[in-house]
Amino acid sequence: MALVLNEDQQMLKDSAKNFCQQSSPLSVLRKLRDTNDKIGFDRQVWQQMLSLGWAGIAVPEAYGGFNFGYSGLGVVLEESGRTLTSSPLIPSVLIGATAINEIGSESQKLELLPKIIAGELLLALALDEQATHSPSNITTTATKTNEIYLIQGEKTFVLDGHVADKLIVATRTAGETDNENGITLFLVDSDSPGLEIKRTLMVDNRNSAQVHFDNVKVPSDAMLGGEGNGFIALDRVLDIARIGIAAEMLGSIQEVFDRIIDYLKQREQFGVLIGSFQGLQHRAATMYSEIELCKSIVRAALAALDNPDLDRIEIAELASIAKAKLSEVYFLVSNEGVQMHGGIGMTDEFDIGFFIKRARVAQQFLGDATFHRDRYATLKVLVFLLTPDCKQPKGFSRLGGGEESHGSES
Repeated sequence: MALVLNEDQQMLKDSAKNFCQQSSPLSVLRKLRDTNDKIGFDRQVWQQMLSLGWAGIAVPEAYGGFNFGYSGLGVVLEESGRTLTSSPLIPSVLIGATAINEIGSESQKLELLPKIIAGELLLALALDEQATHSPSNITTTATKTNEIYLIQGEKTFVLDGHVADKLIVATRTAGETDNENGITLFLVDSDSPGLEIKRTLMVDNRNSAQVHFDNVKVPSDAMLGGEGNGFIALDRVLDIARIGIAAEMLGSIQEVFDRIIDYLKQREQFGVLIGSFQGLQHRAATMYSEIELCKSIVRAALAALDNPDLDRIEIAELASIAKAKLSEVYFLVSNEGVQMHGGIGMTDEFDIGFFIKRARVAQQFLGDATFHRDRYATLKVLVFLLTPDCKQPKGFSRLGGGEESHGSES
């Protein structure tokens, strides 16, 4: 598994870096915040991204994409993280296009993917219903009446849901709450009768939405995948999105660290550069080693997405490792960024504060570090239970988890 970029990926990364620094610097996000922009992203910048082909990087050529893989999309997300670029790249491309490509029927792919690539269609995922991420905890129901489904319920934290043309909605058609079975996905038009979307401005100056469904009618051909078995397919889409988010977080982490080092080299106290203080050097060294580890994790996870030989559990493990580790390191580095800049780091005049706000939202999106540590542990136990020739720890029962019953030695 390659942990370095090939020549084509490096060229794409350099191109994305130049674009983000020139066309979408952090001042664009500041302007969106100061003007309380109702869209939440710069339409002109988004059109330029589309003209560069970013929306089709990971989409197969058969549907108008470039089939450059998630490693390619990942380096673009990484560079967008350096400038905190706000765009539909995550909700509509990373999540939306991936969901259509992974779960949709052939007719849905042919119809929708070219529109996403052209910027004619914006998608948003309506999944979470609780304050914290819990993808199987679905209470929104879809009740079938003839060839029509009636959707009833509430969704929260729908990223850019207020500008989406269609919502990918996770509903329950069978089973109990928090059961992975019985979950069904639907494509719902945002202007459907009975659908109410309320914009919510988040602390990082991006937008999410609260969505209310009041017997919203959707036809059966709007279903993504099969009825009642949507969770497994959705879980893979979420893992791809988690790795993509980790790539964006990596870019932000590197940008904060670069700003810290520049400040340590410039700021003087008592006639001495603060970068010469051993305590600050130790803290910078800790961050550097953590960031290098994060780079390896993200590169490995992105490469795994493009490797057809890896199974779902292996991808899931890498996704949870990446999201957990990057969440922790982003928390560390963004905090250090404010603290090492001293009092000026707390002022709005200085850009470093934007990163600590973005860190808090990115940590929570699609599961925080605690969620993914627990998920990773669960996956490792699952692998153990599914491996018949795996050596068991002494005293461990594969079925019961307690002490094994052994016969007396002869």
